[in-house]
Amino acid sequence: MFDLGVEGGTVVTSRGRSRVHVYVQGGRIALLTGERRPARERVDASGLLVMPGMVDAHVHFMDPSAREREDFPSGSAAALRAGVTTVLEHTHSGPVRTAEELREKRRYLATRSRVDFGLGAHAWTGMAGEVAGLWRAGAAFVKAFTCTTHGVPGLSPAELLTLFEAAAAVGAVCLVHGEEESLTAAAERRLREAGREDGGVIPAWRGREAEQVAVASTALLARLAGARVVIAHASCPEVVRLAVRERRAGAAVAVETCPQYLTLMEAEALDHGAFRKFTPPARARSQQDLEAMWQEVASGAVDYVASDHAPSTPEQKRAGSIWEVHFGLPGIDTTFPILLDAAHAGRIGYERVVEVYAETPARIYGLQPRKGTLRPGADADLVLVDPERAWRVEASDLLSKAGWSPFEGRVLRGRAVRTYLRGRLAAEEGRVLADPGSGRFLPGAGAGRITVDEEHDEEVRS
Repeated sequence: MFDLGVEGGTVVTSRGRSRVHVYVQGGRIALLTGERRPARERVDASGLLVMPGMVDAHVHFMDPSAREREDFPSGSAAALRAGVTTVLEHTHSGPVRTAEELREKRRYLATRSRVDFGLGAHAWTGMAGEVAGLWRAGAAFVKAFTCTTHGVPGLSPAELLTLFEAAAAVGAVCLVHGEEESLTAAAERRLREAGREDGGVIPAWRGREAEQVAVASTALLARLAGARVVIAHASCPEVVRLAVRERRAGAAVAVETCPQYLTLMEAEALDHGAFRKFTPPARARSQQDLEAMWQEVASGAVDYVASDHAPSTPEQKRAGSIWEVHFGLPGIDTTFPILLDAAHAGRIGYERVVEVYAETPARIYGLQPRKGTLRPGADADLVLVDPERAWRVEASDLLSKAGWSPFEGRVLRGRAVRTYLRGRLAAEEGRVLADPGSGRFLPGAGAGRITVDEEHDEEVRS
C-alpha cells in the first residue's frame, strides 16, 4: 500500500499532459499509472494540474546578514505557498567565498528553511583558487559580477577568464551578472554631475549597452575557457540573442530571465522610483517588447526563469535617495503565478512552465533526478494547481517580509492550492503547514558521492 495517492488530476511535464494517478512511498514518487492503487491517504485532484514542485534557482533570502529585509523562515514560507519546493540562495550582503563559509552557512540554516535548498557562492577578486574547494563542498554555482554591485567586486575580463578556467577544470557552473563597469560608471558620473535623483536615473545609469557588452564578452570567454556559464537575469531579446550566438558557436551558455523582464515597463521607474530600482532594469518600452521577450521564453532561447527575489521593505525603499536605497524586487510570492497566468493566456504552454521553472534549473544545477521531475524515484515534491482560479495580488496577502509587490493590483489566473514537500503536505489553500527546519540542504553536483543523512541532515561520505 502506498503512503499517498494523488488521483484524478492532469499530470504536466515538459513532455506533455496525461490523466494519471501519482503514488508516493517513503517521500519519493513510486508510480504513475492510469489505474487506482491502494493508498493510506488519497487526494482528489480532479480539475487540477499536478506539477513537480518548482525550483527557483535565484533567490536572496538575506539570512543571516540582513534579516530585516528577508530571512529563510519567511522567504521559504512564501515559496511553499506559491508552489516552490526548492530554492538556490545566495546573499550578497553575506557572501560565501570559501568552502568553510559555505559549511558555516549550511549549519546555520539547518533549522530555518521550510523548503529544500542549495547554496550559491561568490567569486571574489583574486580568489579563483577557491572555486575547486567550493565546488567539492557542495556549492550549486559560483556567481561573478562584471560590475561592482551590492558590495561585490566586479571582475575584469582577465579575471573572469581566470575564474572560468578554474571552474572548467572541476566542472563547476558559473552564474554571471553582466553589466560593463566602465559604461555604468561613466553614466553614473554624468547623472550625478547633472544632479539627477529622479526615477529615470535607473535605466539611464544601468543602460542596455552596458548589459549587452558584458554579456557578449562573458559568453565569448565561456566558450574560450570551456566553462559552463549561466547569464543571469537577461533583460531583453537583444541580450538573449548575444548569448545564443555564442551557444551556437559551441559555448556551454544558458540564459536565465525573470518575471520583471516579461511584465514591467522601463517607464515605470519614472513614477515608482526606488520601487523599480533593480538591475538590470526593465527594458520594455511597449507591449510588443514584452511579447517579444515572452517569445524568447516560448522558443527555448531562454533556458529558465527565476524570481531574483531581492526584497526590501517599503521603509527601506524610502530611506534615502535613488542612489542610496537597495537594488532589488520581491518576487518569490508571484513568479509561479505569473507563469501560470501566461500559460492561461496562451503565451507559453503549461509544459513550458514546468520546463523553465522546475526541470531545467534542476538539470543545470545538478539536482536531477531528485528535483524538478515527476519520474519514479524523484522526491515527491508536488504542486496542485487550479488553472482557472483568478486572484488579485495584494500586499496584505504576501508572505515575504518585503510586504509589497511590483505586481500589486494585477489579477492573475492560476494558483497553487496544495504543495507537497517529499510527500508531506506543506501548504494548502494559502496556509503554510511546514515548520522551519523541514527543508534540507541539497549539495551541488561537485559534492560527488556526498549524501545527506535523512534524519540529521549531516554529510555522509561513502
